Amino acid sequence: MKTSFRILLLGLCLSFVVVSCKKTTKTEVAVADTYVADHYTKQEVDIEMRDGVKLHTTIYSPKDTSKEYPIIMQRTPYSSQPYGEGNFRTQIGPNVNLMKEGNIIVYQDVRGRWMSEGHYENMRAYIPNKTSDDQVDESSDTYDTIEWLVNNVENNNGKVGIWGISYPGFYATYATVDAHPALKAASPQACIGDFFFDDFHHNGAYLLSYFRATALFGTPRPNGDQPVDTAWYVLPDLPTEDQYQFFLDAGPLKNLDYFYEYETGDTPKMRPEGVTDDFFWNELKEHPNYDEMWQSRGLIQHLKDVKSSVATMIVGGWFDAEDLYGPLETYKNIEKYNEGNYNTMVFGPWDHGRWARRNGRSLVGNYYFGDSISEFFQDNIETKFFNHFLKGDGDMDSGLPEAYVFDTGKKEWKQYDAWPPANMVKQTMYLSENQKLTSEQKGTLGIQFISDIKKPVPYSEDVKTVFTPRKYMTDDQRFAARRSDVLVFETDVLDEDFTLAGDIMAKLKVATTGTAADWIVKIVDVHPAEAETNEEMQDHLRMSNYHLMVRSEVMRGRFRNSFSNPEPFTPNQKTDVNIKLQDVFHTFKKGHRLQVQVQSTWFPLIDLNPQTYVENIFKADASDFKTQTHTVFTDSNIEFSVLK
Repeated sequence: MKTSFRILLLGLCLSFVVVSCKKTTKTEVAVADTYVADHYTKQEVDIEMRDGVKLHTTIYSPKDTSKEYPIIMQRTPYSSQPYGEGNFRTQIGPNVNLMKEGNIIVYQDVRGRWMSEGHYENMRAYIPNKTSDDQVDESSDTYDTIEWLVNNVENNNGKVGIWGISYPGFYATYATVDAHPALKAASPQACIGDFFFDDFHHNGAYLLSYFRATALFGTPRPNGDQPVDTAWYVLPDLPTEDQYQFFLDAGPLKNLDYFYEYETGDTPKMRPEGVTDDFFWNELKEHPNYDEMWQSRGLIQHLKDVKSSVATMIVGGWFDAEDLYGPLETYKNIEKYNEGNYNTMVFGPWDHGRWARRNGRSLVGNYYFGDSISEFFQDNIETKFFNHFLKGDGDMDSGLPEAYVFDTGKKEWKQYDAWPPANMVKQTMYLSENQKLTSEQKGTLGIQFISDIKKPVPYSEDVKTVFTPRKYMTDDQRFAARRSDVLVFETDVLDEDFTLAGDIMAKLKVATTGTAADWIVKIVDVHPAEAETNEEMQDHLRMSNYHLMVRSEVMRGRFRNSFSNPEPFTPNQKTDVNIKLQDVFHTFKKGHRLQVQVQSTWFPLIDLNPQTYVENIFKADASDFKTQTHTVFTDSNIEFSVLK
């Protein structure tokens, strides 16, 4: 979610790099990239919205004024820096091709962020059927911005595109609802869809691993919420390199409140008098259930009326730890409710936003997927999409498929006319005794394990503190498979390729001695002993018998029947818990094994469940946390989407 801001900071930090030559003492100073400054003029304007609020907007226009150009814009909460008309970004636009071919590139600080006026609302709710100019949202702000741009920016051809990764991807999706007639192409990428299922929550479970990111969205701007050109927030500094132990020692979530009480002797005073709390942290604490606040801010339910005049290309990474729900549900809901729209999806073997880089070898964590995969996307898919709808005919025949998807097992691109593919079928496998994953049910035996709240299952074997987690999505799961509180179910060695293409539904039959529990299901590709190790792998690991996590998900058990109305478990009573795992496209190759892991803690990726029912886990006491014994029954099954 922080991709745009991170890339910006990285670009600023690496403007001058000293490279040492191993063979000589000579040093070379990298030449600053001045392509944008050489080929573009820059203008900064404050565009007035319908309610009078002005949004700070940066416009890069080609110096060659002999022809007209489309406008490609990004709206962001992460700043349109660098500010000042003499200061240029080193790269603009979705990719280097679209920059060098010539387009008018626009960046805008969204309402209430950085240099824009107004008040910021995290995931501002959409207002349908607006009746006055005082009713504003991100859709109206985008409309008003486009209206100004097409009427005031010289040499534009009247066609506008929008893109963004993560939070800017959310704004790109938002632009398609009540869209301006000039908006012809939108590419929401890793787009947030709903904060109860993306980023900070998964199926109602709070992602403790995102704790530090809270400050980025919930710190009020200083000086009465006035525009500011420098960062006004400070991310919590955890005094450790071992976040597992830190959060375990910290205890209940309420013990972390002090990190967001800004006006203390240890933290610089940045807020107006009387403001001592992070408003997003407060929202997380006061709204533990999927109530009206979260529901109103979700964008997925408003995609029933995406304008047919806007072509959409949804982009995501199969191993995106931050926003996987958003892009998949955005594509599916536009597709479901808007028959006849041009709507496509592109999913590759990437973590969050990796497709925007040109790194050569493509990896997520330890796992290598091939060479120049992001470059292929930029050169052959993304550029083609925008050029067709902004410079070309803009008809339905763009030359791109409905689904451009990367098989992460075979490590190759595939093209389909629909997603899931037409030849996908559902196939059920059962969690049987003796660690077997079988095609038929083998009984209803209960398999027990102790969930010790003092020794929760780690989500990674790495010892480090991260801003947000990423590499765990492909981490080797051997460390978990060898724990007694992780149940393992596995096929025999496969005698032919087995391809999953679509979503996965885990249908668990469980019981617990307590009244609350989380349930985690992981789908794992167990590699053969002779698998070759790639050069980037961590030193202590080998690809031999590597347990590649293909997909995983958590269900906070209290939400098993309703995300809005939680309920406790009845102790020792057999209970259904269904967990939808997001789509995959992965071939388990001949000679591999398909493995399922089931556990009840995943720390500190998600916060620790007390395992006794409380109304609000954010306000639980230490005495509420109890070790419990959980049971998984062998009539539990996994429904896979299998390509035939």
